[in-house]
Amino acid sequence: MPPISPEPVTAPRTPRLGALDPLSLPVFRMLWSTWLIANVCMWMNDVAAAWMMTTLTTTPIWVALVQSASTLPVFLLGLPSGALADILDRRRWLIATQFWLAGTAVVLCAASVLDLINAPLLLALTFANGIGLAMRWPVFAAIVPELVPRTQLPAALGLNGIAMNASRIIGPLLAGALIASAGSVWVFGLNAVLSVASGFVVMRWRREHTPNPLGREKLIGAMRVGVQFVRQSQRMRAVLMRISIFFLHSTALLALLPLLARGLKGGDAGTFTLLLAAMGAGAIVAVLFLPRLRQTYDRDQLVLRGTLVQSIATAVMAFAPNVWVAVPAMLFAGAAWISVANSLSVSAQLALPDWVRARGMSMYQMAIMGATAFGAALWGQIATVGTLQAALLIGAASGILMMGLVLRYVVDGGGEDDLSPAREGWAQAPAHPAPGEGRVVITVEYIIDPARAAAFHLVMHQTRRTRLAEGAIGWELLNDIREPERYVEQIVDASWTEHLRRFNRATAADLALRERRLAFHLGEGPPVVTRYTVQR
Repeated sequence: MPPISPEPVTAPRTPRLGALDPLSLPVFRMLWSTWLIANVCMWMNDVAAAWMMTTLTTTPIWVALVQSASTLPVFLLGLPSGALADILDRRRWLIATQFWLAGTAVVLCAASVLDLINAPLLLALTFANGIGLAMRWPVFAAIVPELVPRTQLPAALGLNGIAMNASRIIGPLLAGALIASAGSVWVFGLNAVLSVASGFVVMRWRREHTPNPLGREKLIGAMRVGVQFVRQSQRMRAVLMRISIFFLHSTALLALLPLLARGLKGGDAGTFTLLLAAMGAGAIVAVLFLPRLRQTYDRDQLVLRGTLVQSIATAVMAFAPNVWVAVPAMLFAGAAWISVANSLSVSAQLALPDWVRARGMSMYQMAIMGATAFGAALWGQIATVGTLQAALLIGAASGILMMGLVLRYVVDGGGEDDLSPAREGWAQAPAHPAPGEGRVVITVEYIIDPARAAAFHLVMHQTRRTRLAEGAIGWELLNDIREPERYVEQIVDASWTEHLRRFNRATAADLALRERRLAFHLGEGPPVVTRYTVQR
């Protein structure tokens, strides 16, 4: 087959809000299919590994550690993986992560065929597979906005949700059928074949990587700047708080679902699979209605209503007597889950410029995984000392209460900023390198009408957030005691190279903020900029 080249991303004249529109783009369709297969492989591997562990040992802790080994790397390695996805060529990094997963699948299949598998080795290979998942998710999340116009981004993320929830149905059912008819080794074999094939499919994607003229960032520095950007972004902080609260409480239903399934009339393993499938089906159906819902409600309204539906579904499951009540409740739970997750994922994507997108989305995923892990332990402990019903009802009530408080008191800073790279009209970076390798201190002198000082302070408060979000390690605003109209902005960068990187990270929103600052300046010329280096 000929290689697929990315088509130029141009916004259409009229917004296209169809839920399936992104699939008309060949590159997105190819990578979405790969994402679907990858998630099916993930579920197949998790089911087969958990089942195989029960045949290798009867110790409950070993069986429980399979799930921990699969998800813990996503929480531990999310930020480093996101930093690498921003530093390196994203296409090559995606290919590398896919072949990492293929390699672990091949090793696991070979060990099973040769009868070399044991509990510690199975756990180690499951952890290695989790490392691949931790490396793959941030880079895929960062790539999606490159493939579709901005107006189709919500639909594209909705389709990713369909892939994840369809795989939740297909993967366990396919793995269960293979285990029952042929054994776990055939699941690992199919996983290996699909993973290798997906890696070669991704290689057909032709993406031009533009190297940074300043060279690659160092990993530790890239991680620091990523964390710093999220700390200074009001929208990202609001999104992380909302998604953490939602998953902390909604995980009560999933964490206790096996026990709920067993407690239903005639409940068994098939009942548990049915309830999971119902939740996935509800999510898939909801994605098709998300464009209309987004036109009807704003983000916070959709999040609040989704949380309310999730809480009601959880409360119903607390007292569901049979599958005829439980299945509809899980359908609504799945619909609420994808509605909230998609709304907040879109908000996170739109709050991140491209240079820090993978790092930001990795922290979004870490918030989900951390809240899920803590929530599972919390609601499990409450159910242990009390009852299942008490844990679910407390989770449902506190979930809607906490989300209401967060929506009221944790604001996201207003409308969307233009985060496209700033080009024309932006201040030119210094052409000549400064001597030495120490920190760089920059001062910018403004002459301000004292009567407008309060308004100037508000603009400079936003400026402080912007400077720190772009990577500065220090910022202060000084006011001359003898000349109250004279203000000096002082910025500190870690090095001359990091100083230059801030110019490359500037966005159109930064340019607009610069114009707002200059509107206060009363000097005959522009503000005087002076650069110093700290001598060692």
